[in-house]
Amino acid sequence: MPNAEARTTPLPPPAANRPAAAVEDAATSQLSVRDVSVAYGDTPVVQDISFELAPGNIGCLLGPSGCGKTTLLRAIAGFEPVSRGEIRLHGELVARPGLTRPPEQRQIGMVFQDFALFPHLTVAKNIAFGLRGQSADAQRARVAELLALIGLAGAARQYPHELSGGMQQRVALARAMAPRPRILLLDEPFSSMDTELREQLAREVRHLLKREGVTAILVTHDQFEAFAMADLIGVIGDGRVHQWGTGFSLYHEPANRFVADFVGQGALLPATVQDTHQVKTELGRITGAAPHGLPPGSVAEVLIRPDDLVYDDSSPRKATIAERAFRGAEFLYTLRLGSGAEVLCLVPSHHRHAIGEEIGVQLQAEHLVVFPLLDNA
Repeated sequence: MPNAEARTTPLPPPAANRPAAAVEDAATSQLSVRDVSVAYGDTPVVQDISFELAPGNIGCLLGPSGCGKTTLLRAIAGFEPVSRGEIRLHGELVARPGLTRPPEQRQIGMVFQDFALFPHLTVAKNIAFGLRGQSADAQRARVAELLALIGLAGAARQYPHELSGGMQQRVALARAMAPRPRILLLDEPFSSMDTELREQLAREVRHLLKREGVTAILVTHDQFEAFAMADLIGVIGDGRVHQWGTGFSLYHEPANRFVADFVGQGALLPATVQDTHQVKTELGRITGAAPHGLPPGSVAEVLIRPDDLVYDDSSPRKATIAERAFRGAEFLYTLRLGSGAEVLCLVPSHHRHAIGEEIGVQLQAEHLVVFPLLDNA
């Protein structure tokens, strides 16, 4: 039976209050973004953003619509000037206030939402479009190499309208990769596809980029797409990077409420600080929560993920099923506790309970995060 006295992981200092984590020194990074701000006139769009991306790594700018992630991507590409900070590609300065090296001089490749394939050109000629200036033999060899890489060697003479959406996406990727860019930028490339296909294609694209050793930045609002494709993810909200890290760290160790709410599902449960390493909740005491130095008796909130709760008929702690969502192998239950607070719990689908039914639960959390009650970072 699970033990309710769960061990937890301390919350790191809020990423918004420190330089974003750098995976490599700027001198060895393929992409270095340092204190970058972009504004349209007097209106700031992105502010003080910093991160590094090592050669061969795949990064992601993840956030809701209108948060500034596409604007930042356009600044990296050279389509928007920066109002503050600097951007370097492979150590070379390409942007700072008063300096914007044009896109064609940055050795970048771009894949857009609509793929932007030329309808009147065959697949082979679409891919070869970026190879102008090379010999015919060199073009044919590179096109053949990429067609084999994307699994479309037999489609060289077909036209875009004869391909499925997934195939068109792979052709657009191959065209962008053809001239061997220093970095590949992908702007919501899967947004027109259904959820299942998006995740599948994200995994396929990751595999292709890793095989080719391409450094890339993906922009998306879909966390599962980000998890499937990226090595490192920056969560952006209101023009700022709130946290930069792996999908695992964003989910289990969110830096603030915005990240906790945007990445994954969960609920904030009221808690009372017992001492420097323990809080008390309606589901039991939790040790190791490191409640930000709050004095005993302070009221805080604990982030409870669906996988932090375990269904257990023999548990003395009971909750009432308020909502139920079938997920195939599991049900996602919304559980109402005695206080009226609600939490989420994943239960194997062969345990089918009715709305209004009471079930037993135990807390089994290895990564639990505590926020001060008034922390609105």
